[in-house]
Order: sequence, then structure tokens, then C-alpha cells
Amino acid sequence: MVMIAPSILSADFAALGEGVRQAADGGADWIHVDVMDGHFVPNLTIGPPVVAAIRKVCALPFDVHLMIETPDKYIEAFAAAGADWISVHAEACTHLQRTLAHIRDLGKKAGVALNPHTPLCVLENILDDLDYVLLMSVNPGFGGQSYIPANTPKTARLRRMIEQSGREILIQVDGGVSPATIGPVAAAGASVFVAGSAIYGDKDGVAAAIAKLRAAATA
Repeated sequence: MVMIAPSILSADFAALGEGVRQAADGGADWIHVDVMDGHFVPNLTIGPPVVAAIRKVCALPFDVHLMIETPDKYIEAFAAAGADWISVHAEACTHLQRTLAHIRDLGKKAGVALNPHTPLCVLENILDDLDYVLLMSVNPGFGGQSYIPANTPKTARLRRMIEQSGREILIQVDGGVSPATIGPVAAAGASVFVAGSAIYGDKDGVAAAIAKLRAAATA
């Protein structure tokens, strides 16, 4: 199973609705929304009103990645705005299990995001509360960065951890995903791939870019 989740961080913000439509019409599986607060990461992006606005033009699942210091304050707002999948950073949550339970209580899928340096052991006691794990393959904050190769063996280790647990948990990878990098990560066990510049920056267009990624992941 390969799912492609275009990151609208790389779309044209002057025509964001059209960018979302292009992704949906071009064969995307999810829409990935990067939320940054200028504190947890050195960038500012979008909030719940923007998610609510683009929700009106797209029926695909919205995957909201909260790269913020106090995610508990905003989970309900993003859920109400139209998020379907919500991930929070382990590094930002003091009571991670409670945060994940809150997401699920709202009827949403719950995920944990891990920065490149964060070990997988932080997941050991919360696997029952997870629907997916987001492995950052760049340091979060900006699009267009190069893939960190150490993420590939980390993905394989996570896949083994999940298989040994007997649970159904998706592995998502975000950062530097391109036709050149996606194949080994898919082989290592990831199934959901976030791509921004590789999709919205492709000279052949969004649909062609999504098709290239899917072909490279399944080759």
C-alpha cells in the first residue's frame, strides 16, 4: 500500500484552494497540512480557519501535522475545522498518551511525529493509542530540504517494532521525499509519503509528480 500526501506548504498560497484541487484531481490520497507556530519550529504557517476554508473544496482526508509547542490547546479547533488525521510531536507533549486519547475521543486518527534525532523508544508505551507514526526525515520547519539517509534504517526498525506488537499502525515519512528517495523508504516499511516541493515544484505538473512518486515507491 502506497499513499501520497501532498504537503500544501509548497503550494501557491495565493491560490491554495486550486492547489488542493490539483492534488485531489491528480490522484493524491491525503492532503497534508503543516502547522507551524514559530516556536517549536522556526516558521509560521496556517491555522484552523485556513483548514476550514480548503475543507470546502476537497473531500480527501486531511492530515494535520501540528509542529507547535502546545498542541493540546488547538486540537479541538483543528478537528472542528476538518482534520481527519492529527499528529503531534512527542517532543512537544508532556502527557503524550492523554493527548493521543483526546484526538481519538474527538473521532480522529491519532499520530505521533518524531524528529530525526528522537529515538523510537518513546513509542513503546503508547502503541495502543496510535493510528500512525510520522517520521521526520528532515529537521522540521521548512520545505525543500534534503532527505536524511539515517531515516531509512529507522523506518525499518519502526516497522519491526509495529509488526512485533501485532498492531495496525501506519508509518508516514515526511521530508525530502522524491522519486529518487521514496523507493528505499517504501521497501523499509513506510506506506504514507508526504511530499511538497517534489509535487508542487514538478515542471510536469501535480498529477504527473504524484504518478512519478507512486511508480518509484512500487518499483
